[in-house]
Amino acid sequence: MAIELANHIYRDGEGVPVVLMNAYPVDHRMWDVCAKALADFADLEDVPPFPIWAPDMAGSGESPVPSEADSGPRMANGAYSEALDRLADAYVDLIKAAGYEQAIWVGLSMGGYVAMDIQRRHPEAVAGLALCDTMAASDGVGGEGRLTMANAAEQTNSVEPVMHFARPAEGDSTVKRTPEFIETMTAWIEEQNPAGLAWRQRMTYGRPDMSDVPATISVPTVVVSGEQDPSSNPSVLKPLAEKIAGAEFVDIPDCGHFSAVEHPDTVARALLSLVKRVQQH
Repeated sequence: MAIELANHIYRDGEGVPVVLMNAYPVDHRMWDVCAKALADFADLEDVPPFPIWAPDMAGSGESPVPSEADSGPRMANGAYSEALDRLADAYVDLIKAAGYEQAIWVGLSMGGYVAMDIQRRHPEAVAGLALCDTMAASDGVGGEGRLTMANAAEQTNSVEPVMHFARPAEGDSTVKRTPEFIETMTAWIEEQNPAGLAWRQRMTYGRPDMSDVPATISVPTVVVSGEQDPSSNPSVLKPLAEKIAGAEFVDIPDCGHFSAVEHPDTVARALLSLVKRVQQH
């Protein structure tokens, strides 16, 4: 057995697929508006249709929570030390099962960890990369909150321990404070499996440090950062982008952590630019 991913295809087409990987604590739907904008902008510029996919990350949406056997060993603190690697392998297996050797991997936050691990483990499967509101370093000291959140979700069998992601906080972007954003995020989170929420945190806390990965990237890459992202703002992501030869850096004013949800058109334009660079590479 292996980790299973439920794929969602926004559009078919020619060439390598654009694979959108979702953030925590939501599922592939966070890409709905951005994916449509990407397709629309491509049509406006007469770019031939290319496949756009958005699999639900393991444990989110329609993708099942991986078994203990598929997750790999648990560390003493409850984190999975090999789960990110196994998840990265599952994404590559997904494209290969459909007859593709490469993809343009687009990851936001936790999805960005997967994208970088695909680069680390399967560079031959990477035609292009988009790293959005993410980071290469491991959590280190101070990341234990992930395990606290995982334990709380499991013990209460509830999504309440992660509902703060949908609630406005001081310093948030204009969009993140709107009733529409709050209602949408709340609805998405309420439909998640608490066990899946816990699994994703255990997977993420156990991930390897990937600080050396950006310097290994030689394919077309874009790095996207919301200026009001508390964890992955330009002070974190511009130095990361500078380690990647030829990377484009896009900083988005008045934007928090969920850039593709808060400013989908801006992210879609950055992705279309990336697709065109890959096609010319």
